[in-house]
Amino acid sequence: MDKSKNKDHKQIGQELELFFTNDIAPGAPFWLPKGMIIFKELEKYIRELTSKAGYLETSTPIMVKSDLFKQSGHFEKFGEHNMYNLVLSDETDDSKPIQYTLKPMNCPESTIIYRFRNRSYKELPLRLSEIGRLHRREKSGEVNGLLRVRQLTMDDAHIFAREEQILKEVSEILDMMIAFYKSFGFPFKFKLATRPEEFAGSVENWAKAEKDLEEALKSKKIKYEIKEKDGAFYGPKIDMHIKDALGRDWQLATVQLDFHQPEAFRLTYIDNEGKEKRPVMIHRAIFGSFERFIAILTEHYQGAFPTWLSPVQIAIIPIADRHVEFASSIVDTIELQGIRIGLDDRNETVSSKIRYATLQKVPYIGIIGDKEIQNSEFRIQNYDKILLSIRTRERKDLGQMNLSALLNKLKEEIDKKI
Repeated sequence: MDKSKNKDHKQIGQELELFFTNDIAPGAPFWLPKGMIIFKELEKYIRELTSKAGYLETSTPIMVKSDLFKQSGHFEKFGEHNMYNLVLSDETDDSKPIQYTLKPMNCPESTIIYRFRNRSYKELPLRLSEIGRLHRREKSGEVNGLLRVRQLTMDDAHIFAREEQILKEVSEILDMMIAFYKSFGFPFKFKLATRPEEFAGSVENWAKAEKDLEEALKSKKIKYEIKEKDGAFYGPKIDMHIKDALGRDWQLATVQLDFHQPEAFRLTYIDNEGKEKRPVMIHRAIFGSFERFIAILTEHYQGAFPTWLSPVQIAIIPIADRHVEFASSIVDTIELQGIRIGLDDRNETVSSKIRYATLQKVPYIGIIGDKEIQNSEFRIQNYDKILLSIRTRERKDLGQMNLSALLNKLKEEIDKKI
């Protein structure tokens, strides 16, 4: 690949009408309809993975009293410079202003859900997922398209577990990470991040947490590197680093072990002997923020997303006005199969329409003219008799293909995420 010809995600996002940024909201993207298709497909994918793994989806408030983050320890570490804090008057007494924070992370509020009622050991592990909108005060000079934003959406999860469940839970998260990134063809490696200079909790708990994460990696025979003193302030973590098509290294997925927040929020469960015990909290994100992941994907594929992610999966091009009615019937038929399809019936030349679809990175282009109509026997129940001339965005001519074969090909690529 000639890297000098590569476009950045901001340019591709504009050209393909996926997303853009505007000075009216620095660091917060505007998602266009085609971009939202990609966003929602990723959302659907992560929900499928978490549902199969026994996660329960939750949603927590976007703004809470700052006391929550003071209790978790986040405010002391990040509050003044990295959080959006607001001082608002109490509704009943204007003399009592209260400080609120737009949440920069989901984990403290996840503990509030855990504390909603008493918990039994039989409920653990309790796997709570959340696709949550977050806000972080990034410096203006560091904001960069979707790669570094002030408003972001996280695919978060927090697992509350007994200590003896740690190995199994972390191992299953590692399996999920591997399956997810293999589906995109990313090479990856793992790194274990250890206790930083400034940390919350006891050295004893940190040592145990690091040992548990290391054991999970070794039990799965995963090679890993050590990132000295690079853990989160509340616990060590395993980070997954991927390499994109441009050879760049990105840290994306992470699993973090946390003994601190269960202690800070006095979380408990009742064990099989009727005694109160403290759960451990496992933080997990598979691709991190939607924004950053989509930016990386956009540059990795240079806008030519795999069929399952492409905003338009096939474009139908009638050669002349007399072919539009037949082409419209084809579009309706394919659309009923749940495939995203576009019809280009503009008063333009065929070559111009093909060029446009190619530049828009549409995976497949179906051309309909006299030959296709003459050779097609349009019966809604007999797709084998309906023919289209098919080309790809790579300008490969696949020749005539019947509708059955075309639908099978598209569905296979969508189902297998290729």
